[in-house]
Amino acid sequence: MLEKFKPTWMVKNIYQVSPQELRAKGIRAVFSDLDNTLIAWNNPDGTPELRRWIDELHAAGIPLIVISNNSKQRVAKATASLDLPFISRALKPLSFGITRARRKLGLKKHEVVMVGDQLMTDVAAANQSGVYSILVKPLIDTDKWVTWPNRFMDNLVEEKLAKKYPKLKWQEGLTK
Repeated sequence: MLEKFKPTWMVKNIYQVSPQELRAKGIRAVFSDLDNTLIAWNNPDGTPELRRWIDELHAAGIPLIVISNNSKQRVAKATASLDLPFISRALKPLSFGITRARRKLGLKKHEVVMVGDQLMTDVAAANQSGVYSILVKPLIDTDKWVTWPNRFMDNLVEEKLAKKYPKLKWQEGLTK
């Protein structure tokens, strides 16, 4: 049961993952959670670092699609200035949103990675979908109140994962 929450990689910050590293792993598209992964949940403008990373992905021909459980209005508003495609109401930890985006791009499972800050939703959805996953640390230490139960469970599961998989450690990138 613990395996369904095991990420492929644990990277401190998504901006540390370069398009070159993604290509080296055969990844042709990045799917990402929104809140506390790409942007702080309470700051929809993003950071210069995020914009640079999005530009680098775009220049490398690697699409970035937001896969969020939030409403269409919330995700559209948050991604408007970033000009990113998205799937809202993705129903993570179920695989619907990830599978829909992957099929839309015509990609195989091993060509996609899902990035997120939660084991209970993002990593579980990636594993159920059969795609790679990158667990990142939340951008800020606070969450919307609806996320608190997931964060509590994430902490418990992360402790169990650390015991069962001692080689699973936070990295600076996919290969470091």
